[in-house]
Order: sequence, then C-alpha cells, then structure tokens
Amino acid sequence: MTTIGVEEEYLLLDPVTGLPVPQADKVRAAAGMGHLVTDQEVQYELLQAQVEVATPVCETLEEVGGHLLRLRHAVGVAAEEYGCRIGVCGTPPLRHGHPIAVTDQARYRAMVTQAPQLVAEQLVNGTHVHVAVPDREAGVQVLNRIRSRLPTLTAMAANSPLWDGHDTGFASWRTVIFSRWPVSGMPPHFHDAADYDRRVERLLESGLISDVGQLYWQARLSATYPTIEVRCPDVQLRADEAVMLAAIVRALVETALAEAAAGSPLPDCAPELLQATMWHAARHGLGDTLIDPDGTSHRAGDVLYEFLRHVAPALDASGDSRQVTSLIHRLLQDGTGADRQRAALAQGGLRAVTELISAQSTMP
Repeated sequence: MTTIGVEEEYLLLDPVTGLPVPQADKVRAAAGMGHLVTDQEVQYELLQAQVEVATPVCETLEEVGGHLLRLRHAVGVAAEEYGCRIGVCGTPPLRHGHPIAVTDQARYRAMVTQAPQLVAEQLVNGTHVHVAVPDREAGVQVLNRIRSRLPTLTAMAANSPLWDGHDTGFASWRTVIFSRWPVSGMPPHFHDAADYDRRVERLLESGLISDVGQLYWQARLSATYPTIEVRCPDVQLRADEAVMLAAIVRALVETALAEAAAGSPLPDCAPELLQATMWHAARHGLGDTLIDPDGTSHRAGDVLYEFLRHVAPALDASGDSRQVTSLIHRLLQDGTGADRQRAALAQGGLRAVTELISAQSTMP
C-alpha cells in the first residue's frame, strides 16, 4: 500500500481574548517531554504563536487518525500548561497590532530580512499530505497531472474565513496570504525531473529563494524523500477531516501514477486558468460554483462528485471508499470549516469562534 504522512500546523491562542500568544518554544518543549510524542513529531514553525506536528510514515487511515489525535492531545495539554489553547484554523480570527516574535532560527531570521511584512502576516496554518512515489521522475509526472484538481481540494478544506476580527469574504484567506511569496501558488508544468531540478537551482542561484523550503507551490517534490507533498488544504477543525483529505490525496496521486503508466494524455491546463480557478476556490469554498479541470463552471457539489469518481478506483483498491464517502457526506451536510466558523461568528461572535476552533481540535 502507498505510504502517507500528514503535517498539521496549529495556532496558540489566549482562551479569553482569542489572540495568538508567543509560547511555541515552551509548548513544543513541554509536549516533547511526555511519553506520547518524540521531538521530531512536534516541530518549529516560523512564528512563536505556531506549532507544527508531523505523523510518522503510515499505511492506513487508522494509523493517520490515531497519530493525529495523539499529537493534537499532546500539544493541547502542553498548551494548557502555559495558559493557552491550540486553534485549528487556517488564519487567526484576531491578531495583535504588533508582530508576533519570529522563532530564533537562521532561515526564519533571513525571511524577516527578505519580507518583513509578509512574515508578520504569516499566521497561517495548513494540512500537508505527503504521498510516496517510486522516484522523482514519477513525482514530476504526478505534479503535472494533479494540478487541475488542487482547487477542488482547496475548496473542500477551506477553514480560514476570518482575519482581524472580520469575515474576509474568502473561504480560504490563507490561500490568498500564501500566494504573495515569490514562488507560490499553482506548480508549473515540468518536462521531467531534470527540468524541475534545473529550474529550482536557478531560483536558488538568483537568491530569490534561500532554500527549497521556500518553494511555496501548492504541491511540490520533497527535497529529501521520494514523496509528493500536497500543501493546498487549510488545517482542519477535526482530525478525521484531515484523514479524509489524506485519503483523497493518496488516491489522487495513485490515479495520476496509473494514468502515466497507461500513457494517458496530460490535462491541458493553461496557467492563467489554473491560477484563476484556485482563486475562485479560495473565494467560495463549496458554497458556490467550482471550475472543473476542463475550465467549465459547475455547482460545487457536482465538481466534487466528479472528483470522487475520478479517484474511486484508487479509493476502492486501498479500502478507503466507505470511510471517505461517509466523511464527504458529512462535509456536504455540515459545511466546510469556513462555513462552521461563519455560523459560530453569526451566533456568538468571535468568542464563539475561539471556542469552536479550540474545542474541535481534539475531536476524532
């Protein structure tokens, strides 16, 4: 079975004010002192109001879900020790009027010099899914074939509608914020692995990026492992929603590998259409229309069901169909994280949103 791994980024929030608090070093250390996690599983992030976790390599969805619940619990307990909570939202509902301290790492200090205002506003949190591929050549073929599906994933995972105390009008404001970096947004088409490496090397030599970690494409090759990393989803309110995304991303990668092996033609994706389609998905989530891979506008539910039909053989082969189908039905009934944040805001204001994004963090 194709292996997967998941990374999640969390905010650390004051339980009363809902504001981000710079306690990451303490929370990370406290989480790593217990028996539930290792140091490698709770990692540094750019700003001191953020913590990142990473599951081990997994084969089954049950493994992914179990690790995410374990890590969320460990970080949540550690956060409470220092008077804060973890918030599972793509952007903070509220921010301070002054920047949050940057984690004291050389690459993070360099980023402040490069783009101070972007760093100050980089309080964004995602779910990153890593899927094994046979080699880098196969990985490039996968990137070329999944690009047109990334907007639908973004719409499904939208969980960042609020910023500075108000509704931005976007379901995934995180997607907009991340698009401002020099190398970001939809990955381009690459001829092969050599082309990928050559173009990345030119970016490094030019000084436009300082390391491959600044390749902020919505999907990219790992620099160290034979994996594809899909980065477009916002962090999810519930762990099982992250599991659903992991299953769908794995099925999408496996479908692309099968298509490449069969010699199926590549999707014809104009870059300007892909960029606009991603913007549209971030704007509306599942609440309006989506643009299908052919560039045609349809109801969001119709595009989502066509997406599931596309990956259905891979989901069946891994035994994930029933679980994913159930979670998709719940998603369509309850709405995305963005929908639920907006409902909480309408019913109880920002305090209710803080309660939602904190309470959901440890739910299965």
